[in-house]
Amino acid sequence: MDINELIAIVKKKLTDQINFESIKIEDKSFLHKNHIGNQEGKFHLKIILNSNELKILSKIESNKKIYKILDKELKENIHSIQILIS
Repeated sequence: MDINELIAIVKKKLTDQINFESIKIEDKSFLHKNHIGNQEGKFHLKIILNSNELKILSKIESNKKIYKILDKELKENIHSIQILIS
């Protein structure tokens, strides 16, 4: 899977299950290219969500919700994920 396919899948899954005003997904894999533990085919994503639904939850609960939605991708294609909610 390439990064564009992964971003499209992540965006669709989040769009289908969370109400938000805006979403931005960035590939940050280049920041980790030479790090120990970096794996070929695993990506580092930064997700920026503007969501009233998630804002009313605690940071832990909102992150748990996102992790649950992206469970398969986290196991197979995502090495690291940064989540920012506003």
